[in-house]
Parts: sequence; structure tokens; C-alpha cells
Amino acid sequence: MHPWLIDNPDIRTIRVAASDLNGVARGKRMPVRYADKVAGDGTRFPMSVLNLDIWGEDIEDSPLVMETGDRDGVLKPTERGFMPMPWLANPSGLLPIWMFHEDGRPFMGDPRHALAAVVKRYKDGGLTPVVAVELEFFLIDDAGTRLRVPVSPRSGKRRVAGEILSLRALDQFDDFFSELYDACEAMDIPADTSISEAGLGQFEINLMHQPDALKAADDAWLFKMLVKGMARKHGFAASFMAKPYEDYAGNGLHMHFSVLNANGENVFDDGSDIGSDMLRHAVQGCLSGMAGSTLVFAPHANSYARFVPGAHAPTGIAWAYENRTAAIRIPSGPAPARRIEHRLAGGDVNPYLSIAAVLGAAMNGIEDATEPPAPITGNAYAQDLRSVPMTWDTAIDAFETDPHIKRIFDAELVRNLVMTKRQEVRSMADLSTEEQTEIYLDTV
Repeated sequence: MHPWLIDNPDIRTIRVAASDLNGVARGKRMPVRYADKVAGDGTRFPMSVLNLDIWGEDIEDSPLVMETGDRDGVLKPTERGFMPMPWLANPSGLLPIWMFHEDGRPFMGDPRHALAAVVKRYKDGGLTPVVAVELEFFLIDDAGTRLRVPVSPRSGKRRVAGEILSLRALDQFDDFFSELYDACEAMDIPADTSISEAGLGQFEINLMHQPDALKAADDAWLFKMLVKGMARKHGFAASFMAKPYEDYAGNGLHMHFSVLNANGENVFDDGSDIGSDMLRHAVQGCLSGMAGSTLVFAPHANSYARFVPGAHAPTGIAWAYENRTAAIRIPSGPAPARRIEHRLAGGDVNPYLSIAAVLGAAMNGIEDATEPPAPITGNAYAQDLRSVPMTWDTAIDAFETDPHIKRIFDAELVRNLVMTKRQEVRSMADLSTEEQTEIYLDTV
């Protein structure tokens, strides 16, 4: 028997799951007795499964479906191994997997392989990215015809106001957060600080930085799955969708990163407050790739409702020191901790693709060694800046044609994501805002 199951004899069922392009977990449920086989040999399902639309439907005319006979891929366990699923009533184990061809080649339509390819570019240059993410989400009562803040288990009341950094707001859902942190510990997700945010029932939890970008992406993907499952266990919903409430700020997924050389030294640090040449080159790469990668950072119809000037979601392509209105922020602090914060992505992103887009763009800049424009000062929303694509259609077109994207993502993934999003655009056009919200609330 697998060692993890020996240590967890109460496990009754197991799941195997991989991330599709939308970040939705796709996989299988199986009895415990098959755990050794799947841990050793993996499993199989069609390659097209990692390229479904948000409803879980095949992509029309995709070469992964009829053209190839809907051929199977081979799904192998990631380095993560088994972990518990604490949000389920029956003790269950989850085994994350990723997809390969029959001959052992990575399937480059798998978003985890897309990130692995970017990490390899760093490794080949003797570099290691150090990554941390901040994830915002809403706790929501979705039982009625409109979304509301859940009733507080402590007071029995609904707090219908945004409460920035309110301990009271956190304490209202203390049982939920306590169980959530226990679950993170059990799943080896390095959850750090939690705060209440500006939206109705909105919170943010930071995941600790680590010199393993794949694990950081795994953590973010699993964390989103955990938060949504744990909320349902407590009788309400949790959502990472970009903009569930029209009148309040949306959800972001901010990413912080630095880069270490072979000696473990932060190459963004030169001992000064402004950082090294390589930091500025990475910034320029992020700025150059921002328009083309907006589809990754804003992948859904609802994502573009978040791009409202002055609502804590950046819209202009600019960078700054210690300025949260800019898309790229260089936080203050000790020089050895010098890093870049990328603030464009919504909470609805696929973490693998989002982290790959940021690190890939930064590596483009490092390789090109080009200088960025001067950092801005003051309110970015009040300045005449080049904007990211502000509509879904224009973001899809930019992703398909941008030369910076071709250096980051494999052509197969670009094609698959573009086909997926164009199919979703056609289907979403017939739906009301309420119907779109119903789709996105749990899926993203």
C-alpha cells in the first residue's frame, strides 16, 4: 500500500485531478484499492479534457477532438503526491496529475507544463524565481435570487459594508478561517496572513514566498479549490470571480517575485533602494508583455468588469515604487528582499498560466536587457498611459498575435486557449449578467 495511505488509514476514496486551461480541476474518483496503481502508472483520459470551455464542453473544430479521434493522454502524478481533501464529509485523498504524450513528451496544452517550460528558461540561465501570491475572494450567500454577504455565525447579522483590515469582519467567520488554516496545514499550502478587504464579505490570504514556482502555482490552484469547498461545508459560497458585485472592488491575484542566482543571491538587489539593472530589465519585460498577456490575467467575460479606473485594479501599463495604483509595483523594504509585484491579474485566473505569463515576460526582459521608461509617481488612473485591452475580444486577438507571447507559451497552448475563449465569447453573448455570474461563481 502507498505510504501516505498507510499513514492515513481512514481514507475511503481518492481523486486524481489536473488543471484545464480555465483552472478547473478535471479528473476521476476511484476506490482506495487502486491508489498504488495510479500512483505508479498514472491514468488516462482524452487530451481534449484539458481544453474544455467553462461549461465543460468540447471546443468546436478543436484538433484535439474529432481530427485525432479524441486521443488519450497519459496523466502522471506531479511531485506533490497524495493529500487530504478536508472539505469533504468522507475522508478522501487527492492526487494532482499532469498530462504527457504516449511517448513521454509533455503535452504542451497542459498549463502546468507551460509554467514548467518557463521555469526551465530560468534554470538554463542559472536562475531561480522566488514566487508568492496574494489571493482575494468573497464569502457569499447565493441561496436567494441575488448575492448577499453570509449571515455572521457569531451575531446572526449581515454586515453590508466593506471593512478594510477589520478584525471584527475576520472574527465573524472565525470557525471558517480556523478550519481553513488547519486544512492548509494538512495540504502543505503555506497560508500566511489573512485580512478583510474593501468588498462585501471580501478577504485576502497571502501564500508564503518560495523558490519553486511550480509549487507556488500548485498551492494557489489547490487553495482556490479548498476555499470553495470549505465554504460550502460551512453553508455559504466562496468565489474568486473577478467582479461579483458591481459597486465594489473585485478580486485580484497579486504576484510577488524575485530571482536568485546560482549562489542564492537576489539579482534584483544591488544594495540600493531602486534595485539592480536586472530588476529594471525584468520590469520592462513585464510592461512589454502586459497587453499580449491580458487574456491570461483577465480570462473571462466578467473579468473586464473589474477594470474600472480607481477601483484598485490597474488599467494603465506603468510601473512605480511603492504605489498600488500602478500595474507593476516595487515594494519598499530591506534591499535583500527587493522584488516585483505584478498587480494586473484577477482572482479568476488559472494560477499556472498567470505565473507563467509574469515570469516569462520578466525573462524576456532579462534576456533583452532593455531599460523601462521612468517610473511614474502619483495616481496612475489620472495619467495618460497606454491601456491594457479593455474588452475580451481585443485581449484574445492580442494574445494570439503578440510576439512576446510567442516567446512565453507554446503555439499549441496559444491555439487552444484562443479557440476556447472565442467559443466562450459566442456563448456568453446570449446570457444576462446574472446568468454569467451563476456560471462563474463556483467555477473560477
